Amino acid sequence: MTVILEPRRRPTQERSRVKFERLLDVSRELLLEVGFESFTCEEVAHRAGLPIGTLYQFFANKYVIVCELDRQNSVAVREELAKLAAELPTLDWLKLLDRLLDHMATMWLKDPSRSAVWYAVQSTPATRATAEVTEAELAAEVAYVLGPLTPGTPRERRKILAEVLIHVTYSMLNFSIRHRQEHDEAIIEAKRLLSAYLLSAEANGNSKTSN
Repeated sequence: MTVILEPRRRPTQERSRVKFERLLDVSRELLLEVGFESFTCEEVAHRAGLPIGTLYQFFANKYVIVCELDRQNSVAVREELAKLAAELPTLDWLKLLDRLLDHMATMWLKDPSRSAVWYAVQSTPATRATAEVTEAELAAEVAYVLGPLTPGTPRERRKILAEVLIHVTYSMLNFSIRHRQEHDEAIIEAKRLLSAYLLSAEANGNSKTSN
């Protein structure tokens, strides 16, 4: 059974929330600076100006920390998705895809730590499994938004489409950052690839419905 990595507790009081967020902010900075292999909880606590015991109240180890950072990254994408969903049904799915990818590309370009986090959660089976859950939750929201835009596509098929969309987008964004590829070109290719994929899937869905 795969264990999903989560904080030991999430703060409810303001004072604890400030410490929790401080630890995550410092973790993000340290991860980008030294990489995951050299990343330690002791250094995070030191740079945050907090006792190591305070860190361990929230996080059992560095693997839990990077998984929580990955959740933070997902929240930012979800917030933009919610804004786009509020514009339905005036948006079609091609426009939604275009704007969502542009927004994600801007976030990744402005904050390279997002890519560092993505690579860090690939480091162990437990972090990968946890990141997959986070990604699947985001994909479920994408599938929900795609619902009224792709009425000819069955629900299960739409779920797979959303999962592919999110996974390919993450992979291409992080590849372009990691390998210093032309970021704009990577986004153009992602849009071309995903648009063709979604168009084909929607056409197949409509064909099956008519039959």
